[in-house]
Amino acid sequence: MASNTRNKGEKRAQERDKRPQAHVKHVRVSSRKAKQVIDLIRGKNVDEALAILQFTPKATSPIVIKLLNSAIANAVNNQELDRGSLYVAEIYANPGPTLKRYVARSRGSASPMLRRTSHISVVLDQR
Repeated sequence: MASNTRNKGEKRAQERDKRPQAHVKHVRVSSRKAKQVIDLIRGKNVDEALAILQFTPKATSPIVIKLLNSAIANAVNNQELDRGSLYVAEIYANPGPTLKRYVARSRGSASPMLRRTSHISVVLDQR
């Protein structure tokens, strides 16, 4: 039994994606709004992507800048990759948990207000 568990762990370690990546979870912005920003930088070099994000007037831009800088630091420090050859291979925003709140309406009633969150992930690769 223990050898089977060890074999599973070794197999999973071999199949794991070795590319540098970073994730941010429970960001207080909807995934639809985040996708507008991340679609701008998919497939671009990291320096070009940072320049695009720097001048994008959306609320998600500073969050994605911080995430991209974290992924670059992971690539340079942990895997000793060259920063000049890195590009954004994958970037995606998935919906996170929704906070359900209520807003007062007329005649003593209430309406639900959904405060959406998202999980954003970025994977870098070398050209």
